[in-house]
Amino acid sequence: MQLASFIARRILQLIPTLLFILIVVFALVRLLPGDPASAMLGDRALDADVERINRELGLDRPLPVQFAVFARSVATGDLGDSITLKLPVTELIATRLPITILLTLMAALIAVVFAVPLAFVAATRRGRMADSAVRGAFQVGLSMPVFYLGLILLTVFGARLRWFPVGGYGDGFLEHLHHLFLPALTLALSLSAILMRNLRAAIIEVIDAEYVQFARAKGLRPRLVLLRHVLRNALISTVALFGLSIGTLLSGAVITETVFAIPGAGRLMVDSIYARDYPVVQGLTIALAVLVSLTFLLTDLVQAWLDPRVAR
Repeated sequence: MQLASFIARRILQLIPTLLFILIVVFALVRLLPGDPASAMLGDRALDADVERINRELGLDRPLPVQFAVFARSVATGDLGDSITLKLPVTELIATRLPITILLTLMAALIAVVFAVPLAFVAATRRGRMADSAVRGAFQVGLSMPVFYLGLILLTVFGARLRWFPVGGYGDGFLEHLHHLFLPALTLALSLSAILMRNLRAAIIEVIDAEYVQFARAKGLRPRLVLLRHVLRNALISTVALFGLSIGTLLSGAVITETVFAIPGAGRLMVDSIYARDYPVVQGLTIALAVLVSLTFLLTDLVQAWLDPRVAR
């Protein structure tokens, strides 16, 4: 009952958050330099043609009226049509967003696979050679910009060794995974370094706690103590950090998809900003914001499962 009440409160909190996102998206898109009419007609467009396009798009109305129309359209699932591609925005999002989601999920999985076991190694051998080696290796990935790290991986493993494709998305699920591995690894290296350092510090703090010492005194096996008592409690802060990092992964995907020529939502966002394609920019931003908000909700639920006090 307490968990159900917690879930209901968190879902209700999403409503003002999404409304604020709508306002911010609407305002920021209007602050972009240029206007859609000029982008559609070119630099030599006549003033009369520009006024006609603005009237057709509803951009000649007062801003409050434009926002009301925009909010009503979003509520009904109508995000309009792309100005440059001449396709419904919902169709573009349905085509491109799954690619970015798959890339993000792969990066998150790789980061967890790297971070969790190595955090245990570093924490249980703190101050020793293994601890210094793990922290030093992750520091390299943390200090490199995403685009530079991506170019290095692309040059070495794609162009030189030819282990992975240098771009594209491929056909079929297995080819999708093959094409996305290097971009996902690029995103995962920096995230895994952050997660590893956070989890290492949490394990060191928990491993010396009194309840852990008591569990050992009862004669529980060391593996059971680490998994049931140490890991469960150490993961609470790391899960929160992981949820917050999903937004960073999505923003990094914009750069990574451009470097690796992946036809995902990030690349579509960049192209739409340059083309001043208002409906696509708005639709993608809202879709990504909803995705991040749902990730935060899922993160809170996992935290409540790990620590029931969170749901109080």
